[in-house]
Amino acid sequence: MRNRSVTYHPAKSSDATFQAVADPTRRAVLDLLRRGSQPAGAIAQAFPVSRPAISKHLRLLRRARLVREHREGRHRVYDLNPEPLRALDSWLEQYRSFWKLSLGNLKTFVESEYAKETAQHDAGKLTHKPSKGERK
Repeated sequence: MRNRSVTYHPAKSSDATFQAVADPTRRAVLDLLRRGSQPAGAIAQAFPVSRPAISKHLRLLRRARLVREHREGRHRVYDLNPEPLRALDSWLEQYRSFWKLSLGNLKTFVESEYAKETAQHDAGKLTHKPSKGERK
């Protein structure tokens, strides 16, 4: 079994964030918490899996710092913590820029090729003279 450090390490934190958002159920929990704080029981009722399974998902989200937990009486209430998602978004921005540039270049290329083909097609119509048997 690996020894897990209690100390916060930014690099390890981003790994935990990626692992946490990789699961569709955990992403759905995060979507649910975007609407506001929810007690653990209400979160569990929103999913067709067991309460212990949701508890494990919440624990992993808490370790990744994507949710915060506090107590209200006997209930554990969860809130979304968007900070780790901002770091993830910052990392993804590099790829958005890359794809935006690449897709922009592809668009320019396709449009210029289309313009060339259209010009060639139109030029062909102008030089084509119908023969005796062809209709005008």
